Amino acid sequence: MIKKERYKFVINYFIKNNPDAETELIYDNPYQLLVAVILSAQCTDKRVNMVTPAFFDQFPDIEALSKATEQVVFSLIKSISYPNNKTKHLIGMANMVCEKYDKQIPMTVESLVLLPGVGRKTANVITSVIDHQPNMAVDTHVFRVANRIGLIKAKTPLEAEKQLIAQLPKDLVHVAHHWLILHGRYVCVARKPKCNICGLKPVCKYYNTVIIADFKK
Repeated sequence: MIKKERYKFVINYFIKNNPDAETELIYDNPYQLLVAVILSAQCTDKRVNMVTPAFFDQFPDIEALSKATEQVVFSLIKSISYPNNKTKHLIGMANMVCEKYDKQIPMTVESLVLLPGVGRKTANVITSVIDHQPNMAVDTHVFRVANRIGLIKAKTPLEAEKQLIAQLPKDLVHVAHHWLILHGRYVCVARKPKCNICGLKPVCKYYNTVIIADFKK
């Protein structure tokens, strides 16, 4: 099967089965999403969603967060992974947004990655979710699933991002990000993928080489 056919099958499958895929982080505006995504690094969305309601009650906007003390921020996010670093990043991010961007979350990857705690993956999430820009955030799920299926052959997240964007229709990049994340979170899991319930088996490189080969032994 050529790559173009594999992409067509995968896209059609997800359009039929999960057309409105979206982030599982709970947010109301760009500020809240940026905070949530920073907190979600090496942490589950479920845990982040447990923490953010109290956080946003205390810091309802970017200006309030810019005036926060590390002690108060830490107390609110201490159950999140790496709370010390994330405390500093959140306050630093808020200060820079207030001083450099007039309290408005910037909507370009180039501007976002200048903020403390914001890498390329986070910047791609913000611009694709909020603004539907054709930017592909490659987390561990996207990287694993795309390689397993055979959509890409990449050794780094940046390679994966470039290969996916080169093949996906521009207007579907923002939702394809969620298709791959959710598929990796609930079906194509890391240790033991649930191939028995996966609708992508007909075109999956991993299933048709590794799994079938093992079965035939």
